Amino acid sequence: MKSLLLKRAAWCGALCLACQAPANVIFEAHSPYHLVQVIDEPGVRILSFNGTRETKMSLHNPLQGHFEYTEYFHTPWVWNQDIRRVLMLGLGGGSIQRAYQHYYTNVMVDTVEIDPVVIKVAKEYFKVQESPTLKIHNQDGRMFLNRTSEAYDVIILDAYTKSRYGSSIPPHLTTKEFFTLAASRLTTNGVLAYNVIGDMQDTRPEIVGALYRTMKEIFPQVYAFPAGTSLNVVLVATKSAMPFDYARVQREGVALVLRRKVTLPTFGERLRSFRNVPPRSVGVSPVLTDDRAPVETLMGGGGVAR
Repeated sequence: MKSLLLKRAAWCGALCLACQAPANVIFEAHSPYHLVQVIDEPGVRILSFNGTRETKMSLHNPLQGHFEYTEYFHTPWVWNQDIRRVLMLGLGGGSIQRAYQHYYTNVMVDTVEIDPVVIKVAKEYFKVQESPTLKIHNQDGRMFLNRTSEAYDVIILDAYTKSRYGSSIPPHLTTKEFFTLAASRLTTNGVLAYNVIGDMQDTRPEIVGALYRTMKEIFPQVYAFPAGTSLNVVLVATKSAMPFDYARVQREGVALVLRRKVTLPTFGERLRSFRNVPPRSVGVSPVLTDDRAPVETLMGGGGVAR
């Protein structure tokens, strides 16, 4: 609980400082899903959904200034070192897409984003450009998975929608049935990575425990990477049943860097956040199903940082 309080204090403090700095709204539109704003602050561009900060990007270097948690989406390389095709559900300001285009030039990335305004903004304000290795599809992520015949080495989920509390995970992307579908679209050694807001140490029923427990119904191994500077936790699920401990993750990470398979400068630091124990709330949090997925309640009315 202490770590959660410290993170909340740091997060709120950063938001307060940002509010004091000069800011300029350079784009604003109501989409079917969000109030979308693009805000420029000194040296930084912000994408906001309904007043919640979804993406940060340095105006001087689009590969910098992003939220820490997006770098945990590079960790699937530890479990699959021959990644060739990736599916990302959720675009936002494209922090992950820009990074994958830069660091993994031979990896094909399909991105699915339901909001056409978000796609427009990502292209016009956040340096996201479709290319032979990056395709953007304007549709619902689960519908895309239902219809595609592609097999992916990695599926990344970073999709949020409007709720009565602010931003929330779309419930139909959290259920046992959804993860069954996602697993069927992964290759034999495939990996799924999922961004969620919460705390590994919370003992109440909450979303990190519920997602972990639901993913464990489908995937033999589920790991966690809690961010150090925000409330984000990236859950990583593998189709491989072989368990990985902390020492092996660090060893595989060093080998990836030495072989220059991964050149993200902070990769080693991010791997040190690895946890192979379940959230403390897993025993009291529900398995989410298409019939029952109380995502908003489990998120406690909190917001998200992307």
